[in-house]
Amino acid sequence: MDEQAQYNSPGYTTFKMRFKRLTGIDLNSYKDQIHRRTHELMNRWGAKSYEEYADMLNDEKKLREFLDHLTINVSEFFRNKEQWIKLRDKLIPDLFQKRGSKRIKLWSAGCATGEEPYSLAVLSAVCGIDQMNPVLAVDIDQGAIATAQKAHYRKAQLLNMPPEYLNKYFTTRDNGETYDVNSEIKRRVTFKRMNMIEDSFGYNYDLILCRNVVIYFTPETKDKLYKKFFDALAPGGYFLVGSTEQIFGYQNIGFESAGPFLYTKK
Repeated sequence: MDEQAQYNSPGYTTFKMRFKRLTGIDLNSYKDQIHRRTHELMNRWGAKSYEEYADMLNDEKKLREFLDHLTINVSEFFRNKEQWIKLRDKLIPDLFQKRGSKRIKLWSAGCATGEEPYSLAVLSAVCGIDQMNPVLAVDIDQGAIATAQKAHYRKAQLLNMPPEYLNKYFTTRDNGETYDVNSEIKRRVTFKRMNMIEDSFGYNYDLILCRNVVIYFTPETKDKLYKKFFDALAPGGYFLVGSTEQIFGYQNIGFESAGPFLYTKK
């Protein structure tokens, strides 16, 4: 059976339905890359049928391994460091000027295990953003959110963090091999489980980060999500995508380009 026939087989269709009931994640919204990884793990585990494969996912450790194998939750602090410098030195000050206050709404969409929203919370503290609006951090994976809420990270995940921020906002242990996010930064983030494809978004966000998430989706799902993000963005707000992404036909949605991987709503 060739690859596409395998992806369209009745057994795999049933597997995807069971997986959606278990996690809320609709694999039909994802590109072939994700389906390829799904079958790679099926072969690695030696599952003889899709039914056996789905049964394996009832084990919490197996489910965690499955989700990690899809690499949907891979992240690090201050990933693509130049974008964070731009946020700190240009975009956040610009939003202060536009709004006439330091109370702005920040959203990390697809927050995985917390590296991005905590990075955003560090900038929030550094720039003096009002704490009345914590960073909203959402993900469909409740296990990833649980990991994020522990706020405990390995040294390797923090290599891009400026040393002055690391010293001020993190507590080290294990002889400097692991770090805990301090209470001030943890208070600046609110985690929430969300299925971004199916759930409704809020409104009037000043800055939305959705990086290295939409790349996994089909073109039809991408278009739907970009329209939802546009509607959720406040006029004059910014929408930042990953450094390998671009929104084709962004003008048709209503976005304007504000630089590489950056869009705004006039």
